[in-house]
Amino acid sequence: MLQSLSNGLVREIKTHFHKTAQPQGQSDSGWIVLDYGDVVVHLFSPELRDYYRLEDLWSEGNVILRLM
Repeated sequence: MLQSLSNGLVREIKTHFHKTAQPQGQSDSGWIVLDYGDVVVHLFSPELRDYYRLEDLWSEGNVILRLM
């Protein structure tokens, strides 16, 4: 699931915004990161999302988009 999300996101961002990123991490690790400079996308498995709770860590940041 994470690999499909990553591939689709990379393709759509390249098509619409002409930005590229090299995904870091593997889907079987439960975490893939896409670094676009000003925007960093974290794709988590449900288990790692619960474990790291980045929303709590970055509670003062602005959530632009949340897909569940």
